[in-house]
Amino acid sequence: MSANAETAYEAMKAQIGAPAKTGEWFEVTQERINDFADATLDHQFIHVDPERAAQTPFGGPIAHGFLTLSMLVHLSTTIPNDLPPLDGMLMGVNYGMNKVRFINPVPAGARIRASAEVTDVTLKGNAVDQIRTMTVEIEGQDKPALIAEWIGRSVFA
Repeated sequence: MSANAETAYEAMKAQIGAPAKTGEWFEVTQERINDFADATLDHQFIHVDPERAAQTPFGGPIAHGFLTLSMLVHLSTTIPNDLPPLDGMLMGVNYGMNKVRFINPVPAGARIRASAEVTDVTLKGNAVDQIRTMTVEIEGQDKPALIAEWIGRSVFA
């Protein structure tokens, strides 16, 4: 285990219990939804056909749940980070999710933003796993689009 990993572990662990921090708004355009449909080969009409989608209870096209989930990468970069510089960090990787719930569909043209709350930190050799509860809200709506427990792994020299 490296001294850098131990130092990072202590810094990250100190964030447990701190209030969630919120990032910036991001518009989910119909063009982005269409591009995601092309990339994933998921062209279900509720995502890409505004006329047919308007006849559903959604009232129009909605983003794919997995599009909203994948936007966590970008949305998380806009969340303020109070961590000091972490010496010796070789890389950070997406280690996975413990739990993901798609609670409320994101209408085309809506703006979303994420908040993050650190819920657990584990030291694993020269790596530190940090679990953050990520909540993606939709502007003007009471229910969030999704809530996910996201595991990030930082590897240190």
